Amino acid sequence: MDVFEGKALRPMLIGKEGRPFDSGDYLYELKFDGERCLAYLDGSGTTLVNRQGGKVLQKVPELASLHRQASQKCILDGELVVAESGISGFEQMKQRWLTSNKAKIEILSKKVPVTFIAFDILYLQNDMLMDRELLERKILLEKALVENERLSVSKYIEKRGTEFFELASRKGLEGIVGKKMDSKYYPGRRTANWIKIKNIQDDDFVVCGYLKKLNHIISLVLGQYGPTGRLLYMGRATLRESQEDFSVIEGQKRTERQPFEEKLPDGMRNIVWIEPRLVCRVEFLNRTPGGGIRQPVYKGLRLDKKPREAVLPAPRSSRG
Repeated sequence: MDVFEGKALRPMLIGKEGRPFDSGDYLYELKFDGERCLAYLDGSGTTLVNRQGGKVLQKVPELASLHRQASQKCILDGELVVAESGISGFEQMKQRWLTSNKAKIEILSKKVPVTFIAFDILYLQNDMLMDRELLERKILLEKALVENERLSVSKYIEKRGTEFFELASRKGLEGIVGKKMDSKYYPGRRTANWIKIKNIQDDDFVVCGYLKKLNHIISLVLGQYGPTGRLLYMGRATLRESQEDFSVIEGQKRTERQPFEEKLPDGMRNIVWIEPRLVCRVEFLNRTPGGGIRQPVYKGLRLDKKPREAVLPAPRSSRG
């Protein structure tokens, strides 16, 4: 069966993480914070297939006419994103993905529209392109599509990965991906020729409580002081019960009341609340619109810091 008709390809996956670097053998593009997807476009319509092989166009009906932007029958690799001032919005994309009610999907398709950002082309008018070099595929991708508000082609630069990463970091983006310009495309496999370079952030947080979970895992409840001086819930980070830091945390004075005024997420019923006197350092990927943290990693207590020094940063400007 023709690979287009079978619609059974899986995306090639990033196989390495690294630090920013420059190389004449690589091109660099933004790492998007959305849902990976393959788009099958021809005269009869648009089919979107996710990493697990599921057809997902019903989730994003605003993309039903993507095929009209392609000059020929093709298979694209890309990302579904919700763009907020040029920055992909993970929380809004998650809302779109979790919505199953048809009427709500229709409303969200207008209120929070999704864009398909294409960064590779695997098939063009009956020709398989996966054995061709990435740079050649990039050129064919740009020629095959006409961009509009629902379809964009990922921009890239050559050689200057460090400079590009610094630009992405200043804008609060997730990071970049370095790809060898001569790399082939191996569907469903991880490749060391694609290198993820994350924009890891860190900050200080107040330890407000903890939850003992299975396998001696501890979930710490984190807060920061907001502009009005109130302690705000920022999320949770994990550490092991055997870590020396936990003996310090567990030795803090307990309290019956949680220190936050806002309503907390589900799953907080069995938290052991402590007086908010300890500060810890946490690394994380980025912040939600409300200031919460994504993919937090506990790095240790900051015994040199006072709780009032753990302050929620002012919102980042989207300009420059």
